[in-house]
Amino acid sequence: MVTNVTKARALALLIPAGLLAGAWGSQLIGHLYPCEMCHWQRWPHYAALVIALLAFVPRSPVRLLVALAAIAIAVSGAIGVAHAGVEYHWWNGFTPCTTTFSGSGSLIDQMMKAPIIRCDVAQWKLFGISLAGFNAIISLSGALAVFYFLFKRDRAG
Repeated sequence: MVTNVTKARALALLIPAGLLAGAWGSQLIGHLYPCEMCHWQRWPHYAALVIALLAFVPRSPVRLLVALAAIAIAVSGAIGVAHAGVEYHWWNGFTPCTTTFSGSGSLIDQMMKAPIIRCDVAQWKLFGISLAGFNAIISLSGALAVFYFLFKRDRAG
């Protein structure tokens, strides 16, 4: 019988694995290179992946590890919200990759120091949603699903 904890553990592994596969695929196959904030979104997924894999080790504290993986997934989603907000210009960016040219210094110097991939410009959108937006939606809803299954009681059978 597949328990709810088993479902939660599987989701905690598949969500970051799928999102990282999509990120790397869009970079290596689609030639969409990540900005600084894109990398920030990947790090919690790397952590979630490792933590979720540890939940498959026999006699490991499965519930604790799955909960920690879900938290890491949610952190990536929160960073995705922040990044999408910067892309949609809902708020100002807070990294050097959102720097615009100022009036000081030579234009050539400013252009040479400008980031190649800007955090405040979405490289790709589908239905008006950027990759950061999709990461936010999938990560936050995925983390909620993991917690739902983690704390849902199994039916007596």
